[in-house]
Amino acid sequence: MRKIKTLDEFEANYFRKHPEEIDDYFKIIFDEYAQDGDTGALLSSLRVLAGVKGITALAKETGMTRKGLQKALSQQGNPRLENINAIMHAMGYRLVPEKLEPH
Repeated sequence: MRKIKTLDEFEANYFRKHPEEIDDYFKIIFDEYAQDGDTGALLSSLRVLAGVKGITALAKETGMTRKGLQKALSQQGNPRLENINAIMHAMGYRLVPEKLEPH
């Protein structure tokens, strides 16, 4: 039986081959989240990037279990802010506020 790849697997493979595009992708996913508030989409995108780094390595760096990390980044995940902060730091990024333009 032939194994069919998921979209997440295709995206992860793409970013493994093009790591220079990860910075822009982080900006895009957080910009989109700021506009639409779709937590599931943000977590899904972070899960793809976590897979690029390696779930086991990322779990070790964050002090989370592999299962806990996967649950936090699942579509129905509801991670605490300190978990997102730890995940971002382990991937070499940080959460930074940006002032909104007045309407």
